[in-house]
Amino acid sequence: MHNPLFLPAVAGLALCATGALAETPVLQVLTYDSFTSEWGPGPAVEAAFEAVCACDLQFVGAGDGAALLARLQLEGPSTDADIVLGLDTNLTHAARATGLFAPHDVDATLDLPVAWTDTTFLPFDWGYFAFVGNVGAAAPTSLQALAASDVKIVIQDPRSSTPGLGLLMWVKAAYGDAAASVWADLADNIVTVTPGWSEAYGLFLDGEADAVLSYTTSPAYHLIAEEDASKVAWGFDEGHYMQVEVAGKLAGTDQPALADQFMAFMVSDAFQGVIPTTNWMYPAATPSAGLPDGFDTLLTPQKALLFSPQDAAAVRDVAVDEWRAALSQ
Repeated sequence: MHNPLFLPAVAGLALCATGALAETPVLQVLTYDSFTSEWGPGPAVEAAFEAVCACDLQFVGAGDGAALLARLQLEGPSTDADIVLGLDTNLTHAARATGLFAPHDVDATLDLPVAWTDTTFLPFDWGYFAFVGNVGAAAPTSLQALAASDVKIVIQDPRSSTPGLGLLMWVKAAYGDAAASVWADLADNIVTVTPGWSEAYGLFLDGEADAVLSYTTSPAYHLIAEEDASKVAWGFDEGHYMQVEVAGKLAGTDQPALADQFMAFMVSDAFQGVIPTTNWMYPAATPSAGLPDGFDTLLTPQKALLFSPQDAAAVRDVAVDEWRAALSQ
């Protein structure tokens, strides 16, 4: 029944609801697309944090990891982000140089293969880059052996993707001044270069290449989520380059207390516990439940490679130039 007396009440309720929503503080976290996807950590992290923060946590995707820095450099102090999540140590020197980040005050016990003393950027996960292929296929045992083979690979663009940049750092760390020669030999193995990790991995799964640049932990996804043991990470004699992914608080945030709360939450069980089976990486602070079954089957590199943030920044432009020159031949 249409009741005119009901309309003002409805309007009043709408105004109250609007007022309540306006009072809910919003925390905006700029991150990479796969983090925010339905199968990524984003939905679980959002639900868990909103249960304790009395806030609206909003993840904003910005392509792949390296694209985060480019977007931040473009937006500068006008950025709406309160936190940037998804940079790694190959990018933190340049990120710090923007002057846009503030120190955090989180005192956490981290479980990383390297000592961590950075008080601006806080790790949330880590892993080793690796080429992932199919079990039973011919597997090269080094970057040089890969370059000398007929194996077809998909890689990511180092200008937009942290795995893509990680591969450049891997070749540079392993071969130094000879990196350009290695890239010249690798060029004919590369089927295509994608903007980000998701596109590259999808092409591999579709059979467009023999292997894809990913992580030693990637086979755990197939094993645990799909009960599929057909994927394997190739162990390389030169060692494997490590990635440590981090988050940082923006100095210009209008929600400093919430940003601090999120940074502390990031190394809690509620966040770290979902990382292994959603981001398919090692958690930066091992959750109380430990790692899930299946992680014990993964490749453990005999040698870990990692530039300091300063050294990574120093060689980045040269490494990108060597890569571009090789692929343009």
